[in-house]
Amino acid sequence: MKAVCVYCGANCNGDTDLLNSIEALAQYFADNNITLVFGGGRVGVMGLIADAVLAKGGKAIGVIPQFLADKEVAHSGLTELHVVQTMHERKQLMVKLSDGIIALPGGLGTLDELFEALTWLQLGLHKSPVGVLNLNGFYDLLLKQLDLMVEQKFLKPANRTMILSSDNISGLMQAMNSFVAAPEEVWFKK
Repeated sequence: MKAVCVYCGANCNGDTDLLNSIEALAQYFADNNITLVFGGGRVGVMGLIADAVLAKGGKAIGVIPQFLADKEVAHSGLTELHVVQTMHERKQLMVKLSDGIIALPGGLGTLDELFEALTWLQLGLHKSPVGVLNLNGFYDLLLKQLDLMVEQKFLKPANRTMILSSDNISGLMQAMNSFVAAPEEVWFKK
């Protein structure tokens, strides 16, 4: 993977494990010459991951809609900053610029981006691995909900396997590097 999109929030709870994971992810990106693609903000986890990657000599590409840039939340020190018109355009460009997608702990926007990327993978609109950093069990209940959806036949087992999960950076990156998207007919198979 040459570029990885990281979905993360405009807020940060200051959790030491999260801050350490941000640093570890930034170091992994720098050591492996992976470009960060993210939402372009200078605040919260977004700002922290971009600053960490840049401080380690890496590259960071931000994608932000104009209305957020107008609120002065755009990060001004990035390798590249793309200003788009809508949130949908933002999500499309972030996926287009990336070879993989990681969701860090975050809020509604993070979940929105995560599920849209998973839906696009299911539909064959991209073939990139999609994973969550399940730090301190942050995504445990979400993953259990997906299992319940399979159990109750609202989600096919093959679709459930699309979301990769690990509680550490090295495990998640290993799973992502090994990921091979299934042919589209698998996702739609009865």
